[in-house]
Amino acid sequence: MKTYPYLRAYMAGITIPTMMLILIMIVFTIARYIFNVSISVEKIIVFPMAIVPNLWGLWNILYIYLRRYRYLPIGFHGVVLALVQVLLAFGIAKLVSFETPQLMTSIFPFGLPIVVVVFYLVWKHLVAFLNAVLGIE
Repeated sequence: MKTYPYLRAYMAGITIPTMMLILIMIVFTIARYIFNVSISVEKIIVFPMAIVPNLWGLWNILYIYLRRYRYLPIGFHGVVLALVQVLLAFGIAKLVSFETPQLMTSIFPFGLPIVVVVFYLVWKHLVAFLNAVLGIE
């Protein structure tokens, strides 16, 4: 299975965030309609539903492409994606005037290192596993 390595890289990249988005949407739906939590998700839902899986797929293609020229461990490649996504998320939230809860801004300095570690582990173990399964690693 040596044909279309970039298509296989894209497919391996979009798998994890697509599965996570389903779980996140279930949590949002339960919180909003069962527990009546007022969450204004409609303004920002386009970012995670459309951009994040595609960004992961394209980022995995970039990893496969760059691997020919310079070796960067896949975990660190995922860490850079985490930082890109955080910047994009804050930029889009400001662009659509999404009011960020005070709790979110106060835990950001503690949450960012956790996000970085999670991205490192997900890319190192899960995305690398899917790349290996698809024969591109």
